[in-house]
Amino acid sequence: MSAIERYEVPRDVETAAEILRGGAVTILAGGTDLMPQSKAGRVSFGKVLMNIRRIPELMGVAEADGMIRIGALTSIADLLELDTVGRRLPVLWQAADQFASGQIRNMGTIGGNICNASPAGDTLVPLLVLNAEVELASKAGGRLVTRRVPLRDFLLGPGRTARRPEELLTAVAVPVPPDGFRARFAKLGTRPALDISTVSVAVGAVVRGGAAEDVRVAFGAVAPRPIRGPRTEATLDGRPLAKAVIDAAAEVAHDEVTPIDDVRATAWYRRQMIHNLTKEVLSHVAAA
Repeated sequence: MSAIERYEVPRDVETAAEILRGGAVTILAGGTDLMPQSKAGRVSFGKVLMNIRRIPELMGVAEADGMIRIGALTSIADLLELDTVGRRLPVLWQAADQFASGQIRNMGTIGGNICNASPAGDTLVPLLVLNAEVELASKAGGRLVTRRVPLRDFLLGPGRTARRPEELLTAVAVPVPPDGFRARFAKLGTRPALDISTVSVAVGAVVRGGAAEDVRVAFGAVAPRPIRGPRTEATLDGRPLAKAVIDAAAEVAHDEVTPIDDVRATAWYRRQMIHNLTKEVLSHVAAA
């Protein structure tokens, strides 16, 4: 672990972005990933440790212009309490409800879960189904600038994202789901509400007259990053959510993922569970 030379607690995004320009900065929010990883030797601190928990601009949820903006410091517990999330984004609420323990939910933030970029990250799978984008801020030419990146492009691999060293993730932005949109999330673990996901699945679709349109399917813990399933989506798009179609989609999902063997499960077992969870989630969407 490298020595920390300076501790900073900025009170606004512009100050935080200015600190990041100096380089060698470790960002601390909830600390539920950072602290265990640093103690295990997987993460080294930079010379500057910057605690961003005092920045009010990074908190809360707002809806405007067809987008729902969730501040990066919004805790997982907050997601369960906020009416906008429960009413507008129930698939994200479902993931938050199965996220770790109560203590971790109180401290862990949605921005931290995104930046940790775990292949098994619980909020990442529903956010992919919701076509989420991340908002990043930095200082350039003496002024604060922001950019948005689709989440599917932001996640690069285990612990790797498209965030530049001088950037701060400030929010995740989600388009308001269209009328008739139904979605469901499910995960598998020894103790699903406490353990890291062995696999997870989320499905979303606009259902009209029993047929699925604008189908979105995402998987977790079956690749180096959470992924969408384009072949599974194509199997469902424009077709009625009847048993035969659901069964066919589950078979495609089984073959579309590329899991590995690790301490939590074998690749064979993960494929079987993706097949089963896809059927389960699609059945819920069909019956909603």
